[in-house]
Amino acid sequence: MNTASVPQQPTPAAAPSAPPPTPPHASEATRLLCAGVYLDPDYRDRVIDELHLNEQRFVAPSLGLDAARVLAHALRARRRELQWAAAVLGLWLVGAALTQGLLALYVFPSLYLAIGAWIRGRSPQVPVYRVVVAFFFRWWGRILLAVLALITVIAAFAGGSGGSSSGSYGGSYGSYDSYDSYGTSDSPDLSDVLLPGSGGGAHFRPWQAWAALVVLVLVAVCLAAQRGQFARVMAGELSPQRFPDAAGDPAEQGVNQRLQWLKHRIRTEQHAPLVMYHESRPFCGAGVPQQDWVLAVELKPDALKKRQRPISNRLVLESIRPLVERLRLPAEYAGAGVRDRLRWLEIDECVFLPAEGLLRREDAPYQPEAFEAHRAHAVEEGAEKRRHFLRVRVGGWEEELVVTVFVRVHTQGRMLMLEIAPHVLPPVRQFFKEADRAAHRYRHNSVLGKAFWAVTRVPVSPAAALIVLGRAVAYGGRLLTGGYAHALPDGPALSVRELGAADAGSQFQEMDVSRYLKSIQDRVASGVRTALAEAGYQTGEFVQQINNISNGGVHIGSVEGSTFAVGDNSSASSTNGGSAPRKGADAHGDE
Repeated sequence: MNTASVPQQPTPAAAPSAPPPTPPHASEATRLLCAGVYLDPDYRDRVIDELHLNEQRFVAPSLGLDAARVLAHALRARRRELQWAAAVLGLWLVGAALTQGLLALYVFPSLYLAIGAWIRGRSPQVPVYRVVVAFFFRWWGRILLAVLALITVIAAFAGGSGGSSSGSYGGSYGSYDSYDSYGTSDSPDLSDVLLPGSGGGAHFRPWQAWAALVVLVLVAVCLAAQRGQFARVMAGELSPQRFPDAAGDPAEQGVNQRLQWLKHRIRTEQHAPLVMYHESRPFCGAGVPQQDWVLAVELKPDALKKRQRPISNRLVLESIRPLVERLRLPAEYAGAGVRDRLRWLEIDECVFLPAEGLLRREDAPYQPEAFEAHRAHAVEEGAEKRRHFLRVRVGGWEEELVVTVFVRVHTQGRMLMLEIAPHVLPPVRQFFKEADRAAHRYRHNSVLGKAFWAVTRVPVSPAAALIVLGRAVAYGGRLLTGGYAHALPDGPALSVRELGAADAGSQFQEMDVSRYLKSIQDRVASGVRTALAEAGYQTGEFVQQINNISNGGVHIGSVEGSTFAVGDNSSASSTNGGSAPRKGADAHGDE
């Protein structure tokens, strides 16, 4: 056959391969939580308390993030905030002494504004009485601030009007030239206006008013520089482009030995298949618990099968695993580059151990040999404190939406028990997600805009600086006197990831959660049914219970000789011996 005239056919292009999953230290969830410690001091303090102060506590499982990197940025953010707070408070103290108390008068409106903000709080849902009280505190502080600023400006510019080197207030506030030989005046001075009853013991000269204005400008410059520093962090090491480079992160390059030890412990524990837990918080770190599935079916021989073979927990789990792993396969015509997060579904086995009884945090059996021993024994146990689970995890939306399903199977007394405990980690707070926008807006704002931003925050700066320094002193006292370094090991009290989570996700995210959970639960149920059928046992009762639970119903295995009730206002009746009502009730169950 002559093929000289046949044009060469193009070779089909290979399907693009799926990109590898993002490592936890470089995930978007980690980046946003690192940004959050610069934005929210309450969140930052709780992160430091849990991971740095309470060093005896094991870290909660960090699903899709690196808690050690969040801690490093939390400590760095607090150091920087302390430095700026000390600078701002130092300016206020020096200014108060230099102006002989004039600048100290600005503390009063600052306190009113700070108290108003504290009463109002940050929650979107606030009682009306708190809103009203906060309104009065805020507006009284603003009025007092406006009057004080006006008097300071008048005092500063009145120096040249009286022709005296000592200066004058000018206008209705009287002048220093009007004082008699006894140093008294009928005109009210500045302290009389702002602090009635002070007896007129303070008289401020124009140069003091100018000094007060200069100090206020310097405070505004400090606040603007602090905000600019945050904007540079978001454009630098916390930018999406540079954040994956953990080695180049300045927060990771500290030489503090205690911090390095804590980071090593956190990174040893946070992604390990061994979970050290507190008895009251076994699933700490997994997120919000969803509806649990707890099924118990009797192992009845199938009459169609010649014989039955023993069925073990391991056998059932090995039937479940391949079915769940198949969820990673894309649709036949979707191509290898499809972005469905089920392609990166993770499945492993974990063992839960209580933290009680250990003498040191380092004594936990994280070594591979020790864990394998625990897993081999725990998989067939009925379990109380030590529990074995098959853990299935899906990290969607750049690891912001994490779905984890814990599966446990137990066979005993010719019964099979199936426990499915799904948990969902909601997305990171919207406030943290706005960090990039806030930093970009500040960097590209005009000089006038940056100045306005800083000036509006000058009045509350002394109160804010005192709060920052007070928190640091309180933390140092707890660290030195609390005895945490030699405390007995304890399970995690809270999760860094859960602390930074929003209350709920978007509608798209809720749809994805439903899809992930239904897919995993269906494959788990199919695996158990397959294991029962292959071992020669009936599967009808198990399928019926799965259908009832999936539809929100309650399965009743048998009503013979049982007492049951259906409905909110119904009464229980017995089916034994016909339909006669119980004593003391009529035919409808009424007394």
